[in-house]
Amino acid sequence: MAKVHINWYSQELEIKKAAKEGDKIAATILAKQLIQIRKQKTRTYAAQGKVHSIGIQNKTMGSNIKMAEAMKNTADTMKNMNSIMKPEQIAASAQEFQQGITRMNMTDEMIDEALDDMLEGSDDEQESNKIIDQVLGEIGIEISGKMANAPTVSGKVGEGSKSSSKTQVPSDAEIEAQLARLLGS
Repeated sequence: MAKVHINWYSQELEIKKAAKEGDKIAATILAKQLIQIRKQKTRTYAAQGKVHSIGIQNKTMGSNIKMAEAMKNTADTMKNMNSIMKPEQIAASAQEFQQGITRMNMTDEMIDEALDDMLEGSDDEQESNKIIDQVLGEIGIEISGKMANAPTVSGKVGEGSKSSSKTQVPSDAEIEAQLARLLGS
């Protein structure tokens, strides 16, 4: 590119020199050569652009070919997978699995209910109530009769005893004395 520029510059100097000497034919010939050099430069740039464009197109075509090959391989793989794994069979297997889970859950519930029935007899509750009553009776507490006579507090929690109540709250000394009687028995 630098040579072309130098050629133009030297060509222009030659034209000027021929024109100063009055040699019109030499100046015309040199001018035509300068025009041809300029046209050649334009053609060279255009050719370089086309060659570059063709190179890019070749790379693009190569990429497209590789992509087509990859797509073909993918399609073949998918076809093979579809021949191996049939959707109907997969759906049937999934349904069988779901039914198996449902049966297992139902069996689990039935076993749990049977164990609960075996371990929780109605007699157990009555028997445990008898034992509790016997133990409480032995230490001198009768629940059924004394609960009705238990003192009640009227009003809300935290309020003072503004209302007149027939029951009295036992003092700490009375509570300790009753506890000592119970422990002594």
